[in-house]
Amino acid sequence: MLNLNIKNKMTNALIFLDLGMEDYKKVWNIQKLIHQKRLEDKISDTLILVEHKPVITIGKGGKDNNILISMKLLKEKGVEFYRIERGGDVTYHGPGQIVGYPIFNIKDGFAGIKPFIFKIEDAVISALDDFKIEGKKKERQIGVWTDNGKICSIGIAVQRWVSFHGFALNVNTDLKYFDLIVPCGLKGIRMTSMGEILKKEVPIDEVKKAIERNFARIFNKDARKKCLEEII
Repeated sequence: MLNLNIKNKMTNALIFLDLGMEDYKKVWNIQKLIHQKRLEDKISDTLILVEHKPVITIGKGGKDNNILISMKLLKEKGVEFYRIERGGDVTYHGPGQIVGYPIFNIKDGFAGIKPFIFKIEDAVISALDDFKIEGKKKERQIGVWTDNGKICSIGIAVQRWVSFHGFALNVNTDLKYFDLIVPCGLKGIRMTSMGEILKKEVPIDEVKKAIERNFARIFNKDARKKCLEEII
């Protein structure tokens, strides 16, 4: 019975791992390590929160012509580029944007990837509501929207029922970088940020706390903060 209780506690835990500002490729590798541990049931569901240096990524179904400048010009602008295994098309990550990587076992309780994505949207919308910003869903378009434009992009990969990659919430993001791409492969899309809507700099740490609080509530999990060394 004791072992069963320990197992139940681990299953209901949600680990939050805050990596601060970190290189995209390094975090991509960290995701893979945590993904393997989650597959082996050595850790519970984990949400990585991080800011990246300027980088453009394109998902497995993305089109190269949705990147509007050459690789050479991207490099000159100090923007890295990676082709990755998530769903979705092209997006930008950079300072002032909170990127969340939920590494969750979605086999039980979600009945597939779509209900899991809907819960991510719900958690982000709830976090925005804490700052008096109304986030919305759009039918047949993944992500979170506002009257000003799209504020959060989502691109998930799932291998053997464990998710990785995730969402990008624009907090104080320099939106000019989105002019280099067709965001999410949707022509005419307008990207926005919390800072643009509120007309002020928004404290990143406060937004992270809101994300943690609302993810734990929406997914009905017990929040636990850990450092990288405790996990890998």
